[in-house]
Amino acid sequence: MRLPFHLFPIAIALCLSFSLTHTSARFFPNISSIPPSLVPNLTASVPTAWDAFQKFGNCQAGDKVEGLAKLKKYFNYFGYIPNLPSNFTDDFDDDLQSALKTYQKNFNLNVTGELDEPTIQHLVKPRCGNPDIVNGTTTMNSGKPTSSNTSNLHTVAHYSTFPGTPVWPPNRRDLTYAFLPENKLADDVKAVFLRAFERWSAATPLNFSETTSFYTADIKIGFFRGDHGDGEPFDGVLGTLAHAFSPPSGRFHLDLDEDWVITGDISTSSVTSAVDLESVAVHEIGHLLGLGHSSVEEAIMFPTISSRTKKVELASDDVLGIQSLYGANPSYNGTSGSSTPSTQAPETSAAGDHLTSAPRLWGLSALLAVGFLLLSF
Repeated sequence: MRLPFHLFPIAIALCLSFSLTHTSARFFPNISSIPPSLVPNLTASVPTAWDAFQKFGNCQAGDKVEGLAKLKKYFNYFGYIPNLPSNFTDDFDDDLQSALKTYQKNFNLNVTGELDEPTIQHLVKPRCGNPDIVNGTTTMNSGKPTSSNTSNLHTVAHYSTFPGTPVWPPNRRDLTYAFLPENKLADDVKAVFLRAFERWSAATPLNFSETTSFYTADIKIGFFRGDHGDGEPFDGVLGTLAHAFSPPSGRFHLDLDEDWVITGDISTSSVTSAVDLESVAVHEIGHLLGLGHSSVEEAIMFPTISSRTKKVELASDDVLGIQSLYGANPSYNGTSGSSTPSTQAPETSAAGDHLTSAPRLWGLSALLAVGFLLLSF
């Protein structure tokens, strides 16, 4: 039986509507523009993937507490327990204690090996999805000496790089970036990324320009929800905010479920889930260029950032790190300020990885195929 001709447009529209659901992220021009109807319980705490960690207060070695297995999975994801067995338990064992001590050192906490309150409050903060430790080694808090004679830079650095120190090759200093077409980003959102790129180009010989050719761009930026085909699924509001892969992969993914704010004083917001887009973008671009995480809390490359926080200026540690990879911009004056200032109105990141096909393109093709199959009956 064939579908009546007058129902053809409806069938096609249904296919398209299903395939394009949730391809556009939620952006707000400024914090006051978030409507209450879109964000329920604005002033209440927003449940996150790691809220359950709050109940582990003062746990210590030898304890057994329901849910500790989830904390071990967290530490495995970020590299602190590299070889987690498939049958891991809720026991506070030696692996968990060792992971805690390393985590506490990396984040400048008292190294107790216990789940004390300061450690728990740090564990539940939103953060980058890139691991702090790759292949079992960490250099976040190694205190590397530097040879810089610049008076405004620290003499000890805590930046890190990816294993093997991958960088963009010398013949690629003018890099292009593009946005996933399905996200349909407005110009004011794209302008946030332009400002973020400019902060890194101010300190280095690198230049960045937007192109409309997504699949041939050096850097490919997309907003995704949940499992999006790269082995690093997002987890909803807060939790992991974004991740990016080391050179020359160029993959830069952000969580579609966040409440992204474009401009304005985000610190005054009563919306507990508000995330400053430029702050996250500047951090992830550091990964795209070859930097790992830093233990300097003021640094852009520090792994965590609380909601309702804006941090976009490169710190001395960031500058030391990026200039160790690419050298200095001869015109650099010690600040990373964008020429267009804002006004009120993620072995997961290995070098050489290639872009996986966007899941929504496959979904679109499949659903259209089903739709046209229906038309043939």
